[in-house]
Amino acid sequence: MSTKVVVTGMGVVSPVGNDLPSFWSSLLEGRSGIGPVTHFDTKDFKTKIAGEAEDCKPEGMSTKEIHRMDRYSVFAIEAADQAWKQSGLDRDRIDLDRNGCIIGSGIGGLETIANEVVRLHEGGPRRVSPLMIPKGVTNMASGNVAIRLGLRGPNKAIVSACASSNQSIGAAADLIQYGRADIMLAGGAEASIIPFGMAGFISMRAMSTRNDEPERASRPFDKDRDGFVMGEGAGVLILESEEHARARGAEIFAEILSLGESCDAYHITAPLEDGSGCSKAVRRALDQGGINPEDVSYFNAHGTSTQLNEVGEARSLRAVFGERMPFVSSTKSVTGHLMGAAGAIEAIACIMAIREGVIPPSINFDTPDPDCVVNLVANEAREADVVIAVSNSLGFGGHNAALVLKRYG
Repeated sequence: MSTKVVVTGMGVVSPVGNDLPSFWSSLLEGRSGIGPVTHFDTKDFKTKIAGEAEDCKPEGMSTKEIHRMDRYSVFAIEAADQAWKQSGLDRDRIDLDRNGCIIGSGIGGLETIANEVVRLHEGGPRRVSPLMIPKGVTNMASGNVAIRLGLRGPNKAIVSACASSNQSIGAAADLIQYGRADIMLAGGAEASIIPFGMAGFISMRAMSTRNDEPERASRPFDKDRDGFVMGEGAGVLILESEEHARARGAEIFAEILSLGESCDAYHITAPLEDGSGCSKAVRRALDQGGINPEDVSYFNAHGTSTQLNEVGEARSLRAVFGERMPFVSSTKSVTGHLMGAAGAIEAIACIMAIREGVIPPSINFDTPDPDCVVNLVANEAREADVVIAVSNSLGFGGHNAALVLKRYG
């Protein structure tokens, strides 16, 4: 299709800052956001570290309004507010019936659900809050953002584990290209650093136990990686048709070129060992965008710091790019893994790399792993002329989603 989809606003809530400048400077400096968990007592937990986001209170929201939402919805609203402000949009000058929202999440209101289960077992059904459902369901971040901003166009939530954000951005871009919306807010939100959530991942043996060195625990592609570190927060992008953005004189930060998707159809948690599912998604994204592999400057890897992920992802990179592999880094080394919000904040990192001409590093890379050799930007940021970047996201269930972003112009 000929309609270009462009990015005119970005908002971030993350373990390294609740605004875009703080987030970006932390990535470039390799300043880790991982530390001891403060949300609850971790005495009985094997993993005691995470990437916690600072509590945020969106401007003008009362304590009562915040109480009626799960934290993941509050994160989404804060990120959406930032993006909206940066975009310069004026609700009085746009058609709100053609403005929509897709905010994905891997788990949604897990804290609300966990708390209400305790209330049920301790006090019976009468103790369960009437807000349990509207706070806990996974579509409510998207719903709350729409209510907050008055967006009356398409609204939904995509739930595909850690691929949720990229699929949300891709779906939002499709709506604009098909002429069903002029503006879409898209991204993801997650707030699962609670006893229930961490206990589940610990039981899977998926999480790092490097509790004595939290800032060094997330180490994608390093031989001594021992599991992922949970993060929380939100990322929201404002997408517009090029025509709409130019007509209102908006600053355009990048173009959303294409999304490639696939499913491993293999295992509920493990990726295909040869990375073929991931490579299919990347190839489809490049083909749909009319991009040759050698045109990609930067690849923001899924890079979770788990043994299986990096081996499969490295193999997929070699299959797609061969010897002409782009620069690669995993910003999860700094932020931890924001799960359903990861793809959105990593897409923002890609856009900033395109705009600033510098690639954020993958920190904590000390010992190369011969099973996952990639063209890693290790430990220090690297200046580069980034024209095209790929944000790669993989999710439990075998979901693969590669998002291609391009310098505008």
